[in-house]
Amino acid sequence: MRFIDLQAQYHAYRNAIDSAIQTVVESALFINGPQVAQLETELARFVGVQHAVGFSSGTDSLQAILMAWGIAPGDEVITTPFTFIATAEVISLLGARPVFVDVDPHTLNLDPTQLEAAITPRSRVIMPVSLYGHCADFDAINAIADHHGLLCLEDGCQSFGARYRGRRSCGLSHAAATSFFPAKPLGCFGDGGMAFTNDGTLAERLRVIREHGQIARYQHAMLGFNGRLDTIQAAVLLAKLPHFEAEIAARQRVADYYRSRLAGRVQLPVVSPDNLSVYAQFTIRTPAREAVQHHLTAVGIPTAIHYPAPLHRQPVFAALGYPETAFPVANQAAQEVLSLPMHPFLSTDEQDQVMDALLHVLP
Repeated sequence: MRFIDLQAQYHAYRNAIDSAIQTVVESALFINGPQVAQLETELARFVGVQHAVGFSSGTDSLQAILMAWGIAPGDEVITTPFTFIATAEVISLLGARPVFVDVDPHTLNLDPTQLEAAITPRSRVIMPVSLYGHCADFDAINAIADHHGLLCLEDGCQSFGARYRGRRSCGLSHAAATSFFPAKPLGCFGDGGMAFTNDGTLAERLRVIREHGQIARYQHAMLGFNGRLDTIQAAVLLAKLPHFEAEIAARQRVADYYRSRLAGRVQLPVVSPDNLSVYAQFTIRTPAREAVQHHLTAVGIPTAIHYPAPLHRQPVFAALGYPETAFPVANQAAQEVLSLPMHPFLSTDEQDQVMDALLHVLP
């Protein structure tokens, strides 16, 4: 059994994917080929924003947005400690300070009720993460950001395709970034990412930043980096995109079947009213995680822990000065979360194997 079955997905769309790759190879337009612009247009339309700018990864997309906004040493960016390191990494790489706020005990997304206390005169940006494919509470977060004159950047690297009160993830704030890492809900065959915004000036700055700050050949107006999305990756995504809505629906069926058998036996993912999660992970919580994971591994069922330690407890962020006991909700979640196999091609028989084993070992 595979935790995420990328092979099954490839075989399902093999002809379209192979043809798309072959077209790029024969054209030899490996950098900034037409498929990149086509993907940007189609994904901007999908999300419901005016501009999408392709990048070499979700991490580069986040960093480029912060660079375009001029985030620099002395600035503070408020975010969650319960996320992959890239969220806070890009803040620190620009010399700014990540300021952590604890997460909601149900969704494990940034808790809006704790935001006000974290805002200082140095605050510039709030960066919520739409964790596990479920959007943060953007109405509440945007209201606080607007009240304090702050920018809001959605880290949507796990949530592309999700919905929040009728709107798509990556179209819920001043700007957003997503990832096309192969294991993501919409993944390519390597690294890839995209930034989204309705701000035309920001979009133009992003296009310059991803080309080493170049506004014309060998004319560099600002510092940038090599952040382009490869044409082959764009072609792969274009081949997968027509199937994406069906895959989102399949993810709902997989999640619903997990819920039907596990309800009342383990803490299940919470999906807020009027939200649609894309279940980048199906993450349960149990105080007996070590025993559960050990048993599942012994019977050949893959699992993962997203994430075993909040960012304030990572050695690289020790200089921020947070005590280990800070952010108790994130700390508790890190001791309990366990992600089960989740992908659109997961069969009910495979799920039964997972759940039989899980129910056998649960207290």
